[in-house]
Amino acid sequence: MPKNSISESVIKRLPRYYRFLGELMNSGVERISSGQLSELMKLTASQIRQDLNCFGGFGQQGYGYNVAGLREEIGRILGVDRQLPTIIIGAGNLGKAIAAHINFETRGCVLKGIFDIDPKITGETVADIAVRHIDELEKFCRDKKPVVAVLCIPKAATQEIADRLVDLGIRAFWNFSHYDLSAKHSSVAVENVHLGDSLLTLTYRANQMTDNG
Repeated sequence: MPKNSISESVIKRLPRYYRFLGELMNSGVERISSGQLSELMKLTASQIRQDLNCFGGFGQQGYGYNVAGLREEIGRILGVDRQLPTIIIGAGNLGKAIAAHINFETRGCVLKGIFDIDPKITGETVADIAVRHIDELEKFCRDKKPVVAVLCIPKAATQEIADRLVDLGIRAFWNFSHYDLSAKHSSVAVENVHLGDSLLTLTYRANQMTDNG
């Protein structure tokens, strides 16, 4: 199946497969059936088979899936071995937390630089990387050629900095700015992250359980 015909819902499930298979490996599980995996992931066995068939056949009838082999294949599909050069824009509390606590290298990226507009922050070290002033961005991008940018900046500044970064060769954004980047640049991948939306979803479910309890 051509990659551009694979649905967004399937793509969003791939990291879950990768994570669950990693946990199974750590538990010493070598082989698993689609039925067993479906119980763990709360998906139907049919859905799992359909998802994986989008990328080729990985299981054997009567044998199931080799856990390590399947995880390696899904990792290859996700590109965890590519190690895309990555930068963070915004070294406030969120930017620092992401730099310090996200293991970029196990997720297909390698953090190369951190930038901020505040001269009081530049020079600080976060995750063994010195924070640079945003004025150094052009030279850094010419030299290091980052591909991914993590945006931890105010909403009002997002489109301007995104345009600037696209011109400098950035091809993907992990965007925490509360500004939904438009499809202005069709060749750029965007993952908009709204932590508040996730919390609101949780509070809705909690209230439903309380009201129905």
